[in-house]
Amino acid sequence: MWRSLDAPLRTLRVRSKLASSSLKSSSSFCAILNQSHKHSPQLLLPKTQTSISLPVTHVCFYTTLVPCVKNHGLGPNLGLIVVRCSSSISSVHTLDWKDPVSCSEIGDDNAGSVEEDAKPSIPVRAYFFSTSVDLKRLVEQNKLNFVPPSSRMTNYVVLRFGNLSDTKGLGASCLSGNSCCYMVVFQYGSIVLFNVPEHDVDGFLKIVQKHASGLLPEMRKDEYEVREKLDLSTWMQGGLDYIMLQYLNIDGIRTIGSVLGQSIALDYYGRQVDGMVAEFTDINREMEATGKFKMQRKKLFQLVGKANSNLADVILKLGLFERSDIAWKDAKYAQIWEYLRDEFELTQRFASLDFKLKFVEHNIRFLQEILQNRKSDFLEWLIIALIGAEILLSLYDILQRSGMNL
Repeated sequence: MWRSLDAPLRTLRVRSKLASSSLKSSSSFCAILNQSHKHSPQLLLPKTQTSISLPVTHVCFYTTLVPCVKNHGLGPNLGLIVVRCSSSISSVHTLDWKDPVSCSEIGDDNAGSVEEDAKPSIPVRAYFFSTSVDLKRLVEQNKLNFVPPSSRMTNYVVLRFGNLSDTKGLGASCLSGNSCCYMVVFQYGSIVLFNVPEHDVDGFLKIVQKHASGLLPEMRKDEYEVREKLDLSTWMQGGLDYIMLQYLNIDGIRTIGSVLGQSIALDYYGRQVDGMVAEFTDINREMEATGKFKMQRKKLFQLVGKANSNLADVILKLGLFERSDIAWKDAKYAQIWEYLRDEFELTQRFASLDFKLKFVEHNIRFLQEILQNRKSDFLEWLIIALIGAEILLSLYDILQRSGMNL
């Protein structure tokens, strides 16, 4: 069929009868042409200067690509017809039969997603297994790894491990692919690891565990990811469970670590408050069923102390409402700080925690009133008993005196 093409084909323009033909129809057409070529490998397109103009949105073009098959053992006399499906929003698209087409342009529909997944990434892992860490002793025993602070914040330290002589990662350079890793340790117990392989995590946690107090029965864990792209059009770009930066340096590590440390600690305190809410819920249901209140005063006071200490830890230790000094100085890191706080919903989670604590406080006040009424009732009955005893003693004394007079 293709051999019958002659000179008039050079000026022929083919127009589509269905301008709104779908991609499925175009793909089916391409598949038919491929099948035809498979059964007739000796058919070659005429290497004539021919143009085809198609206004259809999805168009299939045939192009001779001999260089692409030289090294594949197909023989010198075997031509290759490559179907190239392209999309265009223009009304007319003209393609020359002799226009060269590179092999990289064929079958690259998923190149964007592959490139996105292949970007260098830095794993970030946050842990919370204690309520306090002695930062002074930790620094004394890891002086070589200690990174001097760049702000006045004293509730955390940064330790650097790996090739300490390599300064890469401290300035405006990429940390991905670097052998160095960083550990941010907070006084309230959070630990954030940057670029640490998963099989090395336990070793880093043991370094901190020696100086930790108030160890928890269960360790909290959270994971995040930082991606670096030097040619990023903006300073930062957010994504699903990751943040993309032009580069990650020590100030970025401090900023990201502060938000992740607060997030994992807030998760622990939120679960503590949830436990108290569940306990008061059970008490209220028991009172509803039996009409009796059996809680001891000591237990109630323990719940009061737990609720107050949790609220104080969240506000004072975590510094949840204190803006990072680095974010104050540089707008770039302020953007990261604000984005991550919004990403991890710190404000909303604290509002939820505060609401639950108010519920606990309301129940505590109610139960305290019950216990106070119990105590008042006991004292009233005690006074009545004493008055009654005094009356009896007085009557006995009167009767004894009257008997003596008789």
